[in-house]
Amino acid sequence: MSDRETMPPATAPEASGSAPALPQGALEIASGYAFTGPALDLGALMWAENCLPDAQIRIPLPMLNRHGLVAGATGTGKTKTLQLIAEQLSAQGVPVFLADVKGDLSGISAAGQPNDKAEGRAAEVHQEWTPTGFPAEFYALGGLGHGIPLRATITSFGPVLLSKVLQLNQTQEQSLGLIFHYADTKGLELVDLKDLRAVVAFLTSDEGKAELKNIGGLSTATAGVILRSLTAFEAQGMAGFFGEPEFDTSEFLRTAADGRGVVSVLELPAVQDRPQLFSTFLMWLLADLFHDLPEVGDADKPKLVFFFDEAHLLFNDASKAFLDSITQTVRLIRSKGVGVFFVTQTPKDVPSDVLAQLGNRVQHALRAFTPDDQKALKATVKTFPNSAYDLEELLTALGTGEAVVTVLSEKGAPTPVAATRLRAPESLMGPVEAATLDRAVKSSQLYGRYAQAVDRESAYEKLTAAKPAGGKGPDELKAPAEPKAAPRPKSAEDRSMVEQVVGSGMFKSLARSVGTQIGREITRSLFGTARRRR
Repeated sequence: MSDRETMPPATAPEASGSAPALPQGALEIASGYAFTGPALDLGALMWAENCLPDAQIRIPLPMLNRHGLVAGATGTGKTKTLQLIAEQLSAQGVPVFLADVKGDLSGISAAGQPNDKAEGRAAEVHQEWTPTGFPAEFYALGGLGHGIPLRATITSFGPVLLSKVLQLNQTQEQSLGLIFHYADTKGLELVDLKDLRAVVAFLTSDEGKAELKNIGGLSTATAGVILRSLTAFEAQGMAGFFGEPEFDTSEFLRTAADGRGVVSVLELPAVQDRPQLFSTFLMWLLADLFHDLPEVGDADKPKLVFFFDEAHLLFNDASKAFLDSITQTVRLIRSKGVGVFFVTQTPKDVPSDVLAQLGNRVQHALRAFTPDDQKALKATVKTFPNSAYDLEELLTALGTGEAVVTVLSEKGAPTPVAATRLRAPESLMGPVEAATLDRAVKSSQLYGRYAQAVDRESAYEKLTAAKPAGGKGPDELKAPAEPKAAPRPKSAEDRSMVEQVVGSGMFKSLARSVGTQIGREITRSLFGTARRRR
C-alpha cells in the first residue's frame, strides 16, 4: 500500500539500497512518479523487457478526482486493475463505487487466496502482499439479482435519461419533457411507470388535450410511441427499477468503523441484456451525486471515486445534447470531490470532449487483428503524451496484468508514459459464493431501509380519483387563482362543502404534494433530473 512506503525522488542513477543502477531512460520516467504525498501504488516500471521493482509507478491521491480511464481488450486485466485501485482507495479512507458487470468483483469483500501466481507477481514488483478483505455493500438495480435494491422515481430520473432508456428520438424526448413539466406544475408525482403512463393517457384524452394547448400540445402519434415504449419496457420486467423507496446516493459516501472507505458494488449480471438501462442508471447515480454534494475544490483526497464500467454503452447512439450533458457533469463534478473512471476497451469509445477530462490513464493491451483494430490502435497512441516507448508495438505486446500508465502529478502535469507490471489485488480475485453474498446483503443496515418496495398515492391514484362522473378531467389539480374580491360570508351549505373538500382524500393528497414539492424543490438540471433536498 502507498501508506506503507514512500519512494524518495530519483535524483541519481543509483537506486536505493544495494539495487543496481536504473538505466537513464528508466530513471527519467521513475523520477516523474516520485511523489512526496500519499499515493496509490500501481506497480513497477518495465524497461527493455525487464521489470524494475525499485521504480514504482503511482497515482497521487489528491489527483484521483481529476478522473481517469482504464482501457484494454477483453481478458487483459481491466477488472483486476479496478480491484487494485479500489482496495487502495478504501485503505486510505476513500469510498468507492464499482459497477460489477460480469459479477466477479464481489470478492473485494473477502481476503485473497495465497497462490504461486499472486506471490510471484508480488515478488516481481516488491509488493508486501497480505490477504485482505475490504468493507463492502452490495446493490442490485430494482432488486433484480443479489443486492440491496436501487430504485429511482420517474420524477427524479427525468425526461432526458428516461428518453435514453426508452430509445426515443429528439422530438419524442422533447414531448416527454413537456409531460414532466406538466406533472411538476400540477403536483403529480411520477413515482413509477404507471404514473407516467396515466399522465400521458390523460393528456391525450378529450379531457386533457387542452391542458398543453398553450405550450405546444402532445400529438397522439408521439404519445402512442411513448406509451408503447413504456409497455415494452415493463413487459421485459424492468418496472422494478422505478419506484420507492428511492435510493439516497449519499449512502455511497460512507466509511467503515475502522476508517476505511466502504466499497459499494453494484451487481449487474442480471441486467447484462439491457446495457442502455444500466449505463443510463449509472449516469443517474452520478448526476444525483452532482446535485446534492457541495463544492469542495481541491481536497486532500476524493470524497468518492466512481468507476463507470462498459462506458461505451453510455455513448452509443447518444444525442449531442446528451453528450454535452455528460461532458458538463464530468467537468463540474470534480469540484464536488468526486473522481470518475471510465472503463472501456479503447479510448475512441469515449467522446473526445469527455476524454479530454480524463487525466489518469491505465491502458492495457490492444489487439490488432483487423483494419479496424489497427485504426483503433493508432488512435489510442495519439492520445498519449510523447513517449520513450514505441507505443504501437508495446500496446500489442503487453501481457495480462501489464499496462501503459500516465497520470497527473501532484502539480497537475502529466507524468511520463510508463509501461507497468501491475500489483496483485489483496482481496479475492473472483466472486464470493452466492450464500455468502446473500448473508452480506441481508445483514446490512441498509437492507431494511430499501428492500421492501412501497406503492403510495401518486399521479396514477390522483388522476383516477380526480376524474368525476361528468368526465371533465381533474380540475382539482389546477392551481387555484388569486381571489379578486373579498369572499362573501359562507352559508351553512358552503361550510358543509368546504368541510367535505378539506376532509377528502384528494385534498389531503394535494396538500401533501404541495409540501413535498416545496421540500424537494423540483427543478430540472443538466439531465432533466429533479434536484432534491435530503
